[in-house]
Amino acid sequence: MQVIPIETRSLTSSATQLRQGEIKAYRLVEGRPGSPGNFALRLVNIAGDFLSPRHRHNFDQFRMQLEGTYDYGPDGTFTPGSIGYFPEGVYYGPQTSSGDTWNLLLQFAGASGSGYTSEAEGNRAADELKLTGRFEGGVYTWRREDGTKVNQDAYEAVWEHVHKRPLEYPKPRYERPVFMRAERFDWVAVPGISGVEHKPVGVFTEREARIVLYRVSPGARLPLVGPALYFALSGTGSADGHAVRRHTTCHLEAGERGELIASDALELVMLGLPHLDA
Repeated sequence: MQVIPIETRSLTSSATQLRQGEIKAYRLVEGRPGSPGNFALRLVNIAGDFLSPRHRHNFDQFRMQLEGTYDYGPDGTFTPGSIGYFPEGVYYGPQTSSGDTWNLLLQFAGASGSGYTSEAEGNRAADELKLTGRFEGGVYTWRREDGTKVNQDAYEAVWEHVHKRPLEYPKPRYERPVFMRAERFDWVAVPGISGVEHKPVGVFTEREARIVLYRVSPGARLPLVGPALYFALSGTGSADGHAVRRHTTCHLEAGERGELIASDALELVMLGLPHLDA
């Protein structure tokens, strides 16, 4: 198990060339590039005007709004406590923000097996694409050999440059993104575990990616099971001898187990990665 304090990460620019506006992020944990279950967990800050056109991906996303308001156009608006599941192949947005916002973002390989391309791979491809075209407002514009102008979604252009083939989007399992309000769920005692309550917010696809909120009373113990990421929202405690405080992340691979002990009231969000080994 990895225990990653937020203090060990730096706030740096993230993928700004693909969208309009500045994105900063703490890169908390990343999977193995090229592996079927690759993923990236980030704590994302957008402090000014931001625009991303309506688009889709060939991977899944979980998003949790921590601070500020973030607009997804016809899909709805996120305020603190909002949680969203953005399925592969499903359009969402356009996204806009004009204030200081923070959200927890997990991008991960979906049930289709299309995988997840790492940010480092994408940034290298974007730098190469800028030699023959330009990125503006989330769109990549370039010209064919006959001079025909082409406007293409920035992510799509980058993915195709990395993989050297057309991007084929998975057939959507869901009609639209799934938006949830965590504060409207009731806390329920976890059977067999004294002092621990949870809010099972959702389980998605046949690969069972999931989101669960936990509240752990002082002195209580929460078993941790992978493949999953546990992100501390408030409180303090320890996990396998390592200190856990606000914005600490615990990462467990498939088959790994651990335990978290709360020192004072501790709240976490568990992001369960999909089981892609079957």
